[in-house]
Amino acid sequence: MAGKSLKKSSTPGVSIWQLVEEVPKGCSTPDFVQRPIALALQEGKTATFRAVVCGEPRPRVRWHCSKGDLSSSSKYQVSSSTGHREHVLQINKLTGEDTDVYRCTAVNAYGEATCSARLTVIEVGFRKNRKRPKEPQEDFRKELVDFRKMLKKRDPPPAPKKKVDMDQVWQLLMTADRKDYEQICLKYGIVDFRWMLRRLQRMSKEREEKLAPYLNTIANLRHVRVNKEGIATFGLEMDLKSPESKIYLYKDGEMVPYGFDNETKHCLRHLGKHYQFQIQDLQPEDAGIYQVRVEDAHIFTTELEASAIPPRVVVPLADVRCEERGDAIFECTLSNPCPSAAWRFQHQPLHLSDKYEVFVSPDGRTHRLLVRGVRFSDMGLYSLGTKLHASSAWLVVEAGKDKSLLTASADHQRQAQEDGRDGGSDAYGRRKDATLSPRSRRKPGTGGFSEDARGPAGHFSQGLADTEVERGEAAVLSCTLTRDLGPGAWFKDGVKLSAQDGVAFEQDGLAHRLVIAQADGTRAGRYSFAAGGQESEATLTVHDPPVIAPDVTAQLREPLVVKAGKPVTMKVPFQSCLPVQATWRKDGEEVAGGSGRGAQVAVGDGFTRLCLPSASRQDRGQYSVTLRSQGGSTRAELTLQVLDKPQPPQGPLEVQDSHGAGVRLHWRPPKDDGGRALQHYEVERRQAGRSAWLKVGEPRSDSTTFTDAHTEQGKKYAYRVRAVTAEGPGEALESEEVLVAPEARPGPPPPPSILSASSQGVTLSWTAPRGPGSAHILGYLIEKRKKGSNTWVAVNQKPVPEKKWTVGDLRQGWQYEFRVTAVAPSGRGEPGPPSEAVFARDPMRPPGPVRDLQVTDTSHSSITLSWARPDTQDGDEPQGYVVELRSSASLQWSPCHTGTVQGTTYTAKGLRPRESYLLRVTAVNDGGPGQPTALGSAVEAVPVSIRPKFRMDASMKDLLTVRAGDTVRVPVYFEAAPTPEVTWLKDGLPLPKRSVASVKDGLTQLLVPSASLDDSGVYTVVLRSLRGEEATYSFRLRVAARPRAPGPIVLREGTLGSVTVEWEPSPDEAEAGAAPLHYAVLMRTSAHAPWCPAAERLHNCRFTLVGVLPGHEYHFRVVAKNEMGVSEPSDTRQPWVVPRQPPDKVAARAPSYREPDLSQKPRFLVGLRPHLLPLGSECCMTCAVQGQPRPHVSWFKNDQSLANHPAAYTTDVMGVCSLVIPSVSATDGGQYKAVAENTLGQAVSTATLIVVEPSDEPRRTVEWPCPAPQPADDLESLKLHSSYHARLGSPSKGVEDAGHAQSLRGGRARGKPLQGGAEASGKTKTKRAFRLPALS
Repeated sequence: MAGKSLKKSSTPGVSIWQLVEEVPKGCSTPDFVQRPIALALQEGKTATFRAVVCGEPRPRVRWHCSKGDLSSSSKYQVSSSTGHREHVLQINKLTGEDTDVYRCTAVNAYGEATCSARLTVIEVGFRKNRKRPKEPQEDFRKELVDFRKMLKKRDPPPAPKKKVDMDQVWQLLMTADRKDYEQICLKYGIVDFRWMLRRLQRMSKEREEKLAPYLNTIANLRHVRVNKEGIATFGLEMDLKSPESKIYLYKDGEMVPYGFDNETKHCLRHLGKHYQFQIQDLQPEDAGIYQVRVEDAHIFTTELEASAIPPRVVVPLADVRCEERGDAIFECTLSNPCPSAAWRFQHQPLHLSDKYEVFVSPDGRTHRLLVRGVRFSDMGLYSLGTKLHASSAWLVVEAGKDKSLLTASADHQRQAQEDGRDGGSDAYGRRKDATLSPRSRRKPGTGGFSEDARGPAGHFSQGLADTEVERGEAAVLSCTLTRDLGPGAWFKDGVKLSAQDGVAFEQDGLAHRLVIAQADGTRAGRYSFAAGGQESEATLTVHDPPVIAPDVTAQLREPLVVKAGKPVTMKVPFQSCLPVQATWRKDGEEVAGGSGRGAQVAVGDGFTRLCLPSASRQDRGQYSVTLRSQGGSTRAELTLQVLDKPQPPQGPLEVQDSHGAGVRLHWRPPKDDGGRALQHYEVERRQAGRSAWLKVGEPRSDSTTFTDAHTEQGKKYAYRVRAVTAEGPGEALESEEVLVAPEARPGPPPPPSILSASSQGVTLSWTAPRGPGSAHILGYLIEKRKKGSNTWVAVNQKPVPEKKWTVGDLRQGWQYEFRVTAVAPSGRGEPGPPSEAVFARDPMRPPGPVRDLQVTDTSHSSITLSWARPDTQDGDEPQGYVVELRSSASLQWSPCHTGTVQGTTYTAKGLRPRESYLLRVTAVNDGGPGQPTALGSAVEAVPVSIRPKFRMDASMKDLLTVRAGDTVRVPVYFEAAPTPEVTWLKDGLPLPKRSVASVKDGLTQLLVPSASLDDSGVYTVVLRSLRGEEATYSFRLRVAARPRAPGPIVLREGTLGSVTVEWEPSPDEAEAGAAPLHYAVLMRTSAHAPWCPAAERLHNCRFTLVGVLPGHEYHFRVVAKNEMGVSEPSDTRQPWVVPRQPPDKVAARAPSYREPDLSQKPRFLVGLRPHLLPLGSECCMTCAVQGQPRPHVSWFKNDQSLANHPAAYTTDVMGVCSLVIPSVSATDGGQYKAVAENTLGQAVSTATLIVVEPSDEPRRTVEWPCPAPQPADDLESLKLHSSYHARLGSPSKGVEDAGHAQSLRGGRARGKPLQGGAEASGKTKTKRAFRLPALS
């Protein structure tokens, strides 16, 4: 509503909209002091809604229902009292159509207030019985269903059904108890339990692998449970490998944020290895599958069932006012179905009977209680309770307005008679019957009171007056008659009073008084005095606010102290005889029941209660409760203190390195101490790379600094600080890792120099180290060791300040090394590198010159020398050699290396190409360098030249034959220095683009990715050196393919009983360089018979078939073959047929005989057999069937008929049935079935056809060489060669084997070697390879 702001009303159920930004002083928006209440009345009654409105200026009030405005209708009477504060809507002669929600709206210039009340009309009598005279209860249920349908538009649209992720279901099964497997499987539609168990075993192994990087152990999985406070909990115990691992919570596959205290809906409690999740303020939408993950690994899955969520009260019960003998209806709506919901009256269970009926809506959320024939004894508190929540309301019974006092008395008399109560004594001790019962109503007689006689006029000089008294005060009602009308009687709400009702009657002449010693809420009502058929009425109002006992008030002054996380119940008992409304406030703000924090406000019979499921520090404060009733209001206050662990200290945690004094920490006190005084702080330390925390101190509570002096320099540490109170330690404030910088120490000195060496000692000198820590050197420590040893021995125990020292105590002839360590105030530094090895002996002679100095190898950047050791005399053996060089244009010799060379060969590197150098070698020992030996002439830095040549091999072949489409790779090895220029030629021309040649480390290789016929030719490799030297190697590559089909076939008649078959040759026969081919002739005697070989290995285009029978058809097929395979067939167009000669007619008389009965069901004499065939071969399935009449055979593949199959045909010759597939493909594999049927029955035979792919890839890499087949008399060679060609795609194994056998024998007879590949058959995988051998 644009421009309006919503305000809060002090009366529940009232909505106020403020129409202006600011209300002037002295003015106010409309509000309802008393709102209309819901009514449930019988048909034909009169319904009255009352509303008391306030506001300045005076609001204008209108009444509405779903039919519109009610002010102009004659059925509805709208009135207002004097002062226009009370407004009344009266609906006359109720019918079922009047059932509706009636809304009252009050409007003035500053705002608008709205409230509503429900009217339920119960149809009775003839209208009710007319529908279902024998089933009034079912009729009323139907009425309720119709009423619910009318209000269905108010219900929110149903939520779409959630799609369940089956991955989550499997994760749930992984961590569920075995006893729950069946329930989960039935819920989510898993019916194969064995498969489920196998999958869980497999998932368990995968889960262990995923958890291994993050967890050490996991145990004690606790699934979801809902406690009495309505909090759902689930948890587990796990030992994380890294405390830094992140833990995530998912619900139905979506991440759910959580906290670590009770302030959030989802929270995590962590203590050691125990992890517990809590879900507070449960709602129906919280049901689902929850998953706990560590990083990306699933740890635990559990499910919160919707049925486990305790229902909440969505629409509470409302107070109901009902006339006596009427029907009252209480209605309450819950958040979700609750079969255990129970109704109570005055805190006692309500037993269902004809008087009480309970109705539950189909969705199980709406509960109704129908109280039939309401009496005054039914007035009281009714409640509907679930496990955790309850809602209550009052039933107020009013006397019928259309009854006189006597009628009411008579009704009460009938009630007493029905209840079986006996009469008692009246106030005067006389025995009374039921009509004179103190609680009975007056029965009208012939002399009944007239309406005109009521009231004080005429018979009362002073009538009863309305009286208001406070609770506990005395109340007096008096009236004075004008004359004596006889004995009088007092009534309250139409019920006759007696002394037993706690009242006193006084009469002083014509004055009559009713005295109530102590008035309370039960005394309030309508009083009347009747005498002589006349009466006077007045209203007694008792200001009876709810009363809180003084001892309760004293107890409330004491603060209520609870611990965080515990449920809190603040219960305030009171006394009131009227319905009470309780309003709780915290620090001045109203506490709404059912809020996000889970607070629940309840009002019972004599108490009000505020429940907090889980207390937190935010719940502490000043609480007040205001109790309101028609008799007034009262207020009570109490203080709630929540004790909790302190919050972490305020950060950041400052960490400073004090450079030797330790690490200094600084923090600030926590914002919240948890309600307890701080005792001290705990400071813990963790070294980087470790997970354990070490307690290092406990500073006082008034100190926020701490110094950790027990740290090691050069290591990283992390610190955390937590406050400690009587409730325990709180959360920790953690710092980043900080490095404790080590104090600078002196660096290592350079290697010491040897000044002199003798058998008495060795004199050393050195220089001071550089770098941080080397400014203040106290001295040096010298160490020695024997060369080849790892043990250093100290020479001096105290540092020497000098940088020169003579080391004694050496063994003569031993070789020693020395090193020096600097000492500073910060400590000893790192030892320096060792010196050169020196002998502890007297000086020796230098060695002689080296011998046989020569150059062994050269390159563009290096020269390699070799020499022999010098001749030795008197122990002048060399200890090493020094190699020096100079360019031919320079006179300065420079060493080629550092130190000495121990061997007698050396390679000088880093030279400039084609430049001349002079080199010399000098032998050295402890006596010094000897005489140098130089080369006689300058050496040029160029490589040694090697003439190009091929590495020929005896396995080299000059011819390579490959199949078209294969990959050809031909390697050729050579030797040359430097690397020559390599050129590949094909038929004397450069290689085509599709051929690739490469050169690397003495190997050149030709690669043809997909060989074609155009790649056939002579290939030449040419090596050319820088000096123009050449080497050439050539070989022939022949690319062959399956031959093309022969030409048309011509049939010619030969001699008697013969036919000559002639055909055009295959086009490949005339091409030069093509593979040699031959022809094969196949024949069959019908259009559907299988092809049979007639001739093989024909090298001409002619064939004559003899033995031709008259009357038979002869079909011919010719194919061309070579070593690469078989061509497409060439078939005859028309068969060859020799006409049958008719025999001479001879008259003969057939003998008569009786034909026997040979009827027989079909049966298979020979059944089908399974076939395993390579791709492209011919398949022939044959069976023999017998039966009389002759059976009809049908063929099926995978239960599909093959009657019209385009690539297969069938034959049936004398009961021998065949199914022929000329060339099987991968799709022809499957289950084949032959069904034989006649009039007597059928028979079935089945077989399986399996089609296998070739063992090699469609494109094969062919390498040299190709082994030729063995001589033809070798039977194994014949089989091997035949198998090879059969695998290349021969259509008939028998024909192919026979043809190859003839080919091999014919090849040997003619002395022609066979070329091609051989295939090894055995357990290993087949491989055909042609490999070019290495050249030497």
